[in-house]
Amino acid sequence: MPVLNLNELDRWPVIACDQFTSEPQYWQYVKNLVQNSPSAYNLIFPEAELNNDPDLNQKRISQINECMKMYLEQKIFHEFKNSYIYIERELLNHKIRRGILGTIDLEEYDYRPASKSQIRSTELTVQERIPPRKKIREGAVLELSHVILLCDDVEKNLIEPLTLEKNQLKKLYDVNLMLGGGNIKAWLVDGEHAEKFNQRMQNYIDAKKSSGGLVFAVGDGNHSLAAAKSCYDDDKNNLLARYASVELENLHDDAILFEPIHRLVKNIEPENLLNAVKEICTDDLNNSWPVKFYSQGNALTLNINKNSGASALHVIQKFLDDKKYEIDYIHDEDTLKNLANKNNCAGFEMPPFDENAKRGFFDLIAKSGNLPRKTFSMGHAQEKRYYFEARRIK
Repeated sequence: MPVLNLNELDRWPVIACDQFTSEPQYWQYVKNLVQNSPSAYNLIFPEAELNNDPDLNQKRISQINECMKMYLEQKIFHEFKNSYIYIERELLNHKIRRGILGTIDLEEYDYRPASKSQIRSTELTVQERIPPRKKIREGAVLELSHVILLCDDVEKNLIEPLTLEKNQLKKLYDVNLMLGGGNIKAWLVDGEHAEKFNQRMQNYIDAKKSSGGLVFAVGDGNHSLAAAKSCYDDDKNNLLARYASVELENLHDDAILFEPIHRLVKNIEPENLLNAVKEICTDDLNNSWPVKFYSQGNALTLNINKNSGASALHVIQKFLDDKKYEIDYIHDEDTLKNLANKNNCAGFEMPPFDENAKRGFFDLIAKSGNLPRKTFSMGHAQEKRYYFEARRIK
């Protein structure tokens, strides 16, 4: 795994490309901070900056590909073979989220809803979101990943032992992440420490397989991983592309919180939307889910009919899809309220997750398949995974 070798690292890591899609000013701040410094910003394509002109998008992609080659020629990376990276991310609430960076075999991954593969998607993969990401990856020589893979390790035997071992490991970096992202530290896991982790990993996989349970679930970065899978399926002779970088985290880590992702509806007449949404509402308060609705400075509660679907999210998402509304997905309540107050916009605030959501999460995926797209977020927007490490895929 390569790690950037710079005296000043704080301009290198940037947040996942699918964050702040309705707040282009965030990415302008990133650009202003980076200026001419080497940065992962120059190697990714934020969705907020995608253009309606395909030629302009292709120009940006070509620039990304050339920058990757330039960084390799400038030898700004350190390469560590046969190793992992143990990561501790300090979040906004000062809790520490632990993970280990490695690779997965894309032969073991399938994002289709009926999949029984070892590694599965948690949410519905939107097919039209794959081609833009695939186009970026096709010409890339490096992979930068924001994928978080979850294990269901109730006993905390897999990743957590590294916390006790970290003083024996080589520290790679300690960086404050830009624009309120918290702090991130990392240590190299190689030699006997890597061998011990491999054994723990095999024990975990064997136990999951013997019980018939789901082994791994993609907690974040579903569409990026699907694009990697699609690229590999197109060229199975490229053995480097058979693998994809992920950060493995334990679902039962106390720092991992599931946050609902809200729905912002754009380019509508709010009154018309409010009238239309009555078809999925009920006056029977005992048979409904309360959902907050925001528009033009007003807030009210909608009572979503429980007879219409498995959850308020299922019902609202189907309603919005059936009506073909333009939707954006917002991670924070305050951001949703602010954006919903703009002209021709409205927002649905999704209910919080139940206390037992994590405990039954793997069983839910195993039994019911993929959840609706953009069902949950692992923490707030600023707490998403930042691009930091890179791996050669060509």
